[in-house]
Amino acid sequence: MNLRKELKRLLDNKEILVAPGAHDVLTAKVIERAGFKAVYMTGYGQAASSLGKPDVGLLTLTEMHDRASKFVSAVNIPVIADADTGFGNALGVMRTVELYERAGVAAIQLEDQVAPKRCGHMLGREVVPMAEMVGKIEAAKAARVDEDFLIIARTDARTNHGFDEALKRCKAYVAAGADIIFLESLESVEEMKIMNDEITVPTLANMVEGGRTPLCNCKELEELGYSLVIWPTASTYVTAYMMTELMRELKTTGTTAGFLDKMIDFEDFNTLIGLDDYNEMGKKFIR
Repeated sequence: MNLRKELKRLLDNKEILVAPGAHDVLTAKVIERAGFKAVYMTGYGQAASSLGKPDVGLLTLTEMHDRASKFVSAVNIPVIADADTGFGNALGVMRTVELYERAGVAAIQLEDQVAPKRCGHMLGREVVPMAEMVGKIEAAKAARVDEDFLIIARTDARTNHGFDEALKRCKAYVAAGADIIFLESLESVEEMKIMNDEITVPTLANMVEGGRTPLCNCKELEELGYSLVIWPTASTYVTAYMMTELMRELKTTGTTAGFLDKMIDFEDFNTLIGLDDYNEMGKKFIR
């Protein structure tokens, strides 16, 4: 299956496409196993899982490309991958697009923040001039080889510059060639509705628990006009919470026996990570 064409097909459906966020490859496999049709490689989660640090632009292009490559190799659903600000100016964006496309990513997300970027629901974010981001989108479009490789343009202008400025940027990014628009940190359902009424290409909703945007369910977002929704932080937060509970249990009781009902079992985990397939390949090829 051509996963880029599949992503475009899913976005053309009336039903909203739900792409849960994954902070690592194992989580991406769980998402696929659960029946979701796409996965979002969250930069927020990559920083947390690979560095144990906040999403403040610390990961390099090389590191994010490596993570994206591993995601693509592990699942058979489209990978939508965060690429922060594109790791440089417009020429740097071209290199980023080249690497992400070669890795097999189905869609790349680029944002208009000043580097080093910050998580889209943190305060203190600044944006580059609109013309600079337009140039980056045009460069990304020129750099891609496969027309089915989608470019997601995100603006973080809402928080510091207001809704009207953010919407103006969205329209400029559509004109520059963005395939999907991501207006970050909208602060009301009314803003979400207006944005979808005004934008002519598919739009992305970002549902961050505890963030600045109202936490809507998927059906509500579909009715507002969104084509795609990501839930980028949930898996990261649940992992941190459950690991905290597990370590508290072990520290307190001296055993994990009381936690077994909250774990995937040994055999099921081995199935999840493909052990049976590797055993069969071993029998066939190792001589």
